[in-house]
Amino acid sequence: MAQGGAQLDPLKFSCSICLDLLKDPLTVPCGHSYCSSCIKRHWDEEKIKGIYSCPQCRTSFKQRPNIKKNVMLAELVEDLKKTGLPDTAAERRKKQKELEESRLNIQQRIQEREKEVKLLQQQVEAINVSADEAVENSEESFTQMIRLIHKRSLEVKQELRSQQQTAVSELKELEEKLQQEISELKRKDVQLEQLAHTEDHTQFLLSYPSVSALSEPTHSSSIQTAPLRYFEDVAAAVSESRDKLQDILRETGTNISLRAAEEELLLLQPPKPPKPQPESRADFLQYSQQITLDPNSAHKQMLLSDRNRKVTLTFRQPYADHPDRFTGYFQVLSRQSLTGRHYWEVERSGIGFILAVTYKNIRRAGINCECIFGFDDKSWAFTCDPQNYRFQHNNAQTEISGPQSSRVGVYLDHTAGILSFYSVSETMTLLHRVQTTFTQPLHAGVRLSFKRSSAKFLKPQ
Repeated sequence: MAQGGAQLDPLKFSCSICLDLLKDPLTVPCGHSYCSSCIKRHWDEEKIKGIYSCPQCRTSFKQRPNIKKNVMLAELVEDLKKTGLPDTAAERRKKQKELEESRLNIQQRIQEREKEVKLLQQQVEAINVSADEAVENSEESFTQMIRLIHKRSLEVKQELRSQQQTAVSELKELEEKLQQEISELKRKDVQLEQLAHTEDHTQFLLSYPSVSALSEPTHSSSIQTAPLRYFEDVAAAVSESRDKLQDILRETGTNISLRAAEEELLLLQPPKPPKPQPESRADFLQYSQQITLDPNSAHKQMLLSDRNRKVTLTFRQPYADHPDRFTGYFQVLSRQSLTGRHYWEVERSGIGFILAVTYKNIRRAGINCECIFGFDDKSWAFTCDPQNYRFQHNNAQTEISGPQSSRVGVYLDHTAGILSFYSVSETMTLLHRVQTTFTQPLHAGVRLSFKRSSAKFLKPQ
């Protein structure tokens, strides 16, 4: 027996829990064997889970198996001990210790690399957010510049026309005086011609003094005869301003960067203090936003209608597979990427309604917590139950009381990190406000839980 046992693989007679030779071996229903004390201790630890499993193959049992000692295996182990197997076991323990050290080293390196990857992702997110803010700020600044230039253009045009009218009026007045003088001179010339043909010498001499007398000219003799160049200084000033603006824009284009672009814009206009947060409904309507939903993100059993502004739970599966689609929960995201300030409203019907904002990179496939609005650190969810409200973020819940209404308003100030929810009827009632820091652009989202429930995104007016 000893000779036969010596030819067997010693590892087959070791406990996979303690890695030593089996002691009082017990065989579980799946066929694997362990030391009696090892398997009992393992199942004692799993007792709180309410389910028992094999440490080797992970086969699970709803009830703790009633197992007995494997007598044949115990005899084989005793025979193998006589063949020098304990020298083999000591070598295994040595190599096993080296293996564990190697695994520990690998796990430490994995943790370090995961931290580095997370830092890189944070940097990418920061760059994206900064770029979005820079684009938004630059668009607003250029819009203001265009308005200022247009306003100044109208002012210059009005001033030029005013100066034109004044100058023309003065010249018209002088022209009228000259025409009067010409008429008088022509009349005097006719009188002199008639006097020249008078044959009576006495009559000629008597009439000559009064007829020949000329009045003094009333106009200035310094009228310019050279080509006139009116308003050239104005045209030159406008042309100079144009050249300066072209230089600024050219420099901005050739030295573009997130920081440099912002500094160039600050040179063009004085900094503005932050706008106060809205208080009245009229204030909120300044940031009114029409939200449309993305069909590629909607769960297959959600139907979009009304130009992708309404979603209903139908169970008819109207959509094909798509990598952006939620597969485990009845959820859908907006097309719009939201930064800056926005306000929108949602009309709900039925029960099981959750309104949310989330980062775009929320997990879509599966039925784990990372896919549900409000259960991870990438989304903020507001649940409307028939009797109360509930806010949830990163799986932390807050119960909220407030007036029930079929319409819910949402206000977002991405830069300030403010997210507010309102009950909207004849008045707006604040239900809950969040103060946090958003590191990525947000998308509006909605989750439905029951058939025939629906949600419609409205543009407040």
